[in-house]
Amino acid sequence: MRPTATVLVYSDDAGTREQVRLAAGRRPAADVPEVEYLECATLPAVLEALEAGGVDVCVLDGETAPAGGMGVCRQIKDEIYACPPVLLLMGRPQDAWLATWSRAEAAVTLPVDPVALADALAGLLRQGKPAVRA
Repeated sequence: MRPTATVLVYSDDAGTREQVRLAAGRRPAADVPEVEYLECATLPAVLEALEAGGVDVCVLDGETAPAGGMGVCRQIKDEIYACPPVLLLMGRPQDAWLATWSRAEAAVTLPVDPVALADALAGLLRQGKPAVRA
């Protein structure tokens, strides 16, 4: 059985979650494992999924309301033991300083650019350790 990586995608917009899935595909690069997506539309769902373990990378939408991805990123970096790396989706390039504040390991702008998103996601999958499975 080939290993897979679990990518949590958080956005209140189902279209944004779909853009992420379609842009990265089942395997964002040849040298990373296949990806299974776990979609979350609310902050409680994100926290529950991370507490359960098994998430390798989080993709958080900075434009989500009421709990935006930047604030969620900062919160999970403080509250989740061995928090997985985070790829932040920003509304505009000028928000890069907020991505740094949130402690995200990578950021790309919306609308989703498939090449940029797949490259950033693959980079995080390469550097990460396998997730803790509960």
